[in-house]
Amino acid sequence: MARNRRASRRSGNSKHAAVLVLLICSLLYAVALAWAGSGKQSSFAFDPYVIRQLRLAQFDQFQRWYQRPSLSAPVSVVDIDEASLKAYGQWPWPRTRVAELVRSLRAAGAKVIVFDVLLAEPDRTSPKAMATLWQDPHAIALLKGLPDHDGVLSQAMAGAGVVLGTLFSDNAAAALGKAVPDASPELPYHPVFKGPEGSEQYLVQRLHKFDAAVWPLPVLSANASGLGAINFLPDADSVVRRVPLLMRLGEKIVPSLSAEALRVYLGAANHQVRMTDAGVQDVRIGNRVVPADDKAEIWLQYSKDRDMKFISAAQVLDGTVGAEQLKGKIVLVGTSVLGLMDLRYDPWGELMPGVRTHAMALEQMLTGQYLERPSGASAAEALLLLAGSLIVGLYALRATARRSALLTVVLLLLLWAGVGYAYVVEHLLLDAINPTLAIVLSFVLASGVHHLATERERRWVRQAFSRYVSPNRVAHLMAHPDQLRLGGQRRVCSFVFTDLIGFTALMEKTDPTQVVALLNEYLEGMLVIVFRHEGTLERIMGDAVAVLFSAPVTQPDHCQRALDCALEMHVFASAYAVRLQAQGVLWGHTRIGVHSGEVVVGNFGGKTLFDYRALGDPINTAARLESVNKHLGTQVCVSQAIVDGCPGAPVRVVGRLVLKGRSQPLRTYEPLAVMDAAQCASVADYAAAMHLLESGDASAALAAFETLAANHPHDPLVALHLRRLQEGASDDLIVMSEK
Repeated sequence: MARNRRASRRSGNSKHAAVLVLLICSLLYAVALAWAGSGKQSSFAFDPYVIRQLRLAQFDQFQRWYQRPSLSAPVSVVDIDEASLKAYGQWPWPRTRVAELVRSLRAAGAKVIVFDVLLAEPDRTSPKAMATLWQDPHAIALLKGLPDHDGVLSQAMAGAGVVLGTLFSDNAAAALGKAVPDASPELPYHPVFKGPEGSEQYLVQRLHKFDAAVWPLPVLSANASGLGAINFLPDADSVVRRVPLLMRLGEKIVPSLSAEALRVYLGAANHQVRMTDAGVQDVRIGNRVVPADDKAEIWLQYSKDRDMKFISAAQVLDGTVGAEQLKGKIVLVGTSVLGLMDLRYDPWGELMPGVRTHAMALEQMLTGQYLERPSGASAAEALLLLAGSLIVGLYALRATARRSALLTVVLLLLLWAGVGYAYVVEHLLLDAINPTLAIVLSFVLASGVHHLATERERRWVRQAFSRYVSPNRVAHLMAHPDQLRLGGQRRVCSFVFTDLIGFTALMEKTDPTQVVALLNEYLEGMLVIVFRHEGTLERIMGDAVAVLFSAPVTQPDHCQRALDCALEMHVFASAYAVRLQAQGVLWGHTRIGVHSGEVVVGNFGGKTLFDYRALGDPINTAARLESVNKHLGTQVCVSQAIVDGCPGAPVRVVGRLVLKGRSQPLRTYEPLAVMDAAQCASVADYAAAMHLLESGDASAALAAFETLAANHPHDPLVALHLRRLQEGASDDLIVMSEK
């Protein structure tokens, strides 16, 4: 029992330790998440790749489930598409053609013209460039006298509100295969910083950094209204989800193409960055306040109109485009042609023109429709993570797996419903992945600990229960709980009944405490033997033991098991008695009866309490065989049914017994293993005498038993049959008048 109590305490201690570990892990996870996500970072310092991709996949799924309506914003896209290339030749076009496009857009009323293409090299079709290919001095002089194509484009750009694209790179020379200009052109604006002391330096450290840039031709930059970086910063899966407003070139802060286009459209002098101790709050461009994350980026919210209708550049050049499509708008010039390599992936995993990304960013900034990740998002997610994991974990440590799984599912549904609501209604991006992973992990770990603790408790209960019920019965019920119900079934079983001689008298003469201790030791030894032979303890009646074989588990060799068990019990009981008698304790010998037959086995009783028993005449017969030993002078008595089930068993016949209350004789035997060979007649001599008795030759049998008695006066069966013959018996039929 002390061992069981220790097991129970260990189970409780395991749960307490699990609670502590769960609390610490959840707290550390929450603190790490809140700390890493502080400052509205779009990517966390504590952000493993797998978790980051899962979170981005969540945001993409929300984009697919709920796309923003198409926005009515003054933004159009002129596409240098396949039709344009077919009509006006392959790209790059002569700068005179580009100048014609600028003039056409200006004439149509475009307020700002934004080039999402890089115009960094001189036009190779320009007269000056062509002059180098001619050898005729007259032709060279004539070509040099013609207007330069780049100059023509620059003149067309003057006053047209043109924004040119620049390209940033960590190694632009290697990326483009050409030299990078040593000096960048002077930009016509300067960011203004507001916030705590040192905020500018903080912003510089947070922005995406580049070391080199490829600028437009100086002749073009001279008449440009603005310059902006055309760079995109897709995630690891190549999907564009965010557009930067500002970037870092060396130690200088420069705008993106989208931010610069908006500045020129609004007529603002510069970009203003509002900062607090928490980091970047927003970027102000004219009268527009654009919420941004800590890297000065905005999240794109894709519209239902995924196939944004672009205006073909060919339509602009041939004048077939309607003025209402361009008037007063920001017009972005880009390309959707696959060969020009300006394609990006959207959340659907499909390619889209890169210019569409700038167009969507401008639409959102002009209409004030944003996807935001609020500054307190990480803290809120950390609290959800901590609360959810603790609720689920603590509940799973105590409840069943089904109930804790149900709670986990309900919490996850509420979590995702809340995050979905925040996205659809408030346009907020909240991370459900980290809380989900924490809740699921908490459930798995807590359920695992609960399962292990429950298994330990079940083992403890099984061990404890096995001390009240036969271990094989416990094991059978654990494997077949459906059989734990009232009712029985017919089955042929074997039974062993034992009884201790003189125990009542011993109790009257000896200290009860001492007798109980000796009895417990005796019963412990007997039960060890029973369970070793896989017998089922039916009941203990004081000093008597009733054992059942072949139930609840069927044992084809139940007769042999019963006989072997009885013989081993006899050996143990005899040795135990001899040991105690040598100590002066009047401990008696044990009588054993063994029988086999068909009975009804099962659970009997009522709904409140029932017991596993066997009912039938064979049980009473086994008990009578145990009792009849005192009349026969034997210690172990087995029936014909047992001998038939154990072919070759070494036994000698006792006779045909008519037990008290019965009318039919039962042939019984004494196992040779329990005989005292020194005091008993030889097996052959005894068998010969019994043959005479069984055949009805009383006189010859009397003579044979007289001879055996003279030679073996202490053989109990010889003495029994001699006395019967002397009293007039003529065969081996023994009618018992007592139990």
